[in-house]
Amino acid sequence: MDWSDTPEQAAFRGEVREFIRNRLPGPYRGTLEEAANDAEELTAGWQADRKSDDGERRDMAIRWASALAEKGWIAPHWPKEYGGAGLSVVEQFIYNQEMSSAGAPAVGGMGVSLLGPTLIVHGTDEQKAEHLPKILSGEVAWAQGYSEPGAGSDLASLQTRAVRDGDDYVINGQKIWTSGAQYADWLFALVRTEPEAPKHRGISFVMMDIKTPGITVRPLTDMGWNQPFNETFFEDVRVPVRNRIGEENRGWYVGMTLLDFERSGISGAVQYARDLGRFVEFVHSDKGKRFARQDMAITRLEVADRRIETEVLFNFAFRIVSMQNRGMVPNYEASVNKLFGSELHQKLARTGMKGFGLYGNLWERKGEHVPMAAHFTRDYVSSVPHTIFSGTSEIQRNVIATRGLGLPRG
Repeated sequence: MDWSDTPEQAAFRGEVREFIRNRLPGPYRGTLEEAANDAEELTAGWQADRKSDDGERRDMAIRWASALAEKGWIAPHWPKEYGGAGLSVVEQFIYNQEMSSAGAPAVGGMGVSLLGPTLIVHGTDEQKAEHLPKILSGEVAWAQGYSEPGAGSDLASLQTRAVRDGDDYVINGQKIWTSGAQYADWLFALVRTEPEAPKHRGISFVMMDIKTPGITVRPLTDMGWNQPFNETFFEDVRVPVRNRIGEENRGWYVGMTLLDFERSGISGAVQYARDLGRFVEFVHSDKGKRFARQDMAITRLEVADRRIETEVLFNFAFRIVSMQNRGMVPNYEASVNKLFGSELHQKLARTGMKGFGLYGNLWERKGEHVPMAAHFTRDYVSSVPHTIFSGTSEIQRNVIATRGLGLPRG
């Protein structure tokens, strides 16, 4: 296996790096320490920034989206005929690697990564014409309505009902963990249209304007005092039947296509290696030496383990890219990547906190006694759900066991 770039790939990597140097707005490229000094909170990401009360932050998000749109890089993996850049699988890998290395935020969120590819596969020409351009321009952001209070890992048990009434569905029910819904303009959701059918059938995939009467979005505060997700309520919400993607009662298969995209991310290893590199650089600096534990021997060994693990994760991701490049569809391989990556995220956060001893308990980003703007402290808390969302570690292990190892279902 050859990990090196071809001359063409090296030229493309250089093009991406030059673009980032010239077009990425300053606040997105700042260090953790700089961001903590400039503001009480770091930027919350593009989807939140575009609706921020801070005019400068909104302008920054718009400028970055416009810069990417000029290159077709809001959706680099989409075919050119749909407004994407039509990059090859390997070029996408290089693009994501360089963007993640620079800390450059993705634009378009779930609209680009999840809904758009699903529309391209399953949507009508009218649906594509209506929604894809608005995703590519950054005009419309999307949220995902999948999980429910009684249907998380067992998603097919969902109970949100959609009853056909002429040209509309009338929807009632509740979704939970709806990430970014407070910043979204539209929502895509799985709803039950045939309650008597087996649970994996009788489900339809629908899109709806989040301002539709009857939809209520309530942010949920997590253990880190952030609000990354919401609970969403539907009370007699009328959604046109034309907003259904795919056949009625066949939405489960549409939704699973979407999850194939969600579970094949390749930027985690780069981000974790970046965080680890920052940690090592900091503890060796004059400022960092006073924060580092006196007994760093054990932490040093953990750092070595984490560095090896980031390389393993990179190669898991590279394996997926190699498969896609040969026209294959990753299945259990994506589950291996997700399982290993989410657990590595938690281990890395614990290692970072351990390296700072009692200083690792400090939560505020500013202060003379706060190492690295409390990055690992906050990451330790925020990483807790990473082994739960997008398919729990238990679900991923089941996929690996049955589809990868051929073990019988218990």
